[in-house]
Amino acid sequence: MKTIAPETETEAEDSDFKPLSAQEADQWRSRNPPVSMWKVVAGQALVGVLVALVAWGLTGRAEVGWSAAYGALAVVAPAALFARGMSRQMASGNAGASMAGFFGWEMAKIVFTVALLAVAPWAVPGLVWLALLAGMVVTMKTYWVALLVRPGVRKTD
Repeated sequence: MKTIAPETETEAEDSDFKPLSAQEADQWRSRNPPVSMWKVVAGQALVGVLVALVAWGLTGRAEVGWSAAYGALAVVAPAALFARGMSRQMASGNAGASMAGFFGWEMAKIVFTVALLAVAPWAVPGLVWLALLAGMVVTMKTYWVALLVRPGVRKTD
């Protein structure tokens, strides 16, 4: 793969990139606080319970509620595993190890999710796959809600 260098030295100087000073970086961090992984997992668990209750309430069938709850569990439990693994990985302070850990824990999360879905017919009596899928989808969308409502983030500069 070829790298294209600027034609002239002035072209390189005219780029829009400007590194932040330490003070500007601190201001940016105060305006954009990180979102806690554990708050997102807790939010997902809460949404999962609500989805299960709504599914049960709308249909009047307990197996629909349990199926939706299991779908939420298939999202929340692997996310909790991932959050635990990454919080321990990031505590090491090594950026390279954290990046490798991210991929490893993401793979573990995927494998755990697939395993939970594979045992679903045995784990949930009278499983309703559509309710399980609804529980999963609504619970997964909590990631986006967490990004939209995180505190301290200004929408414009």
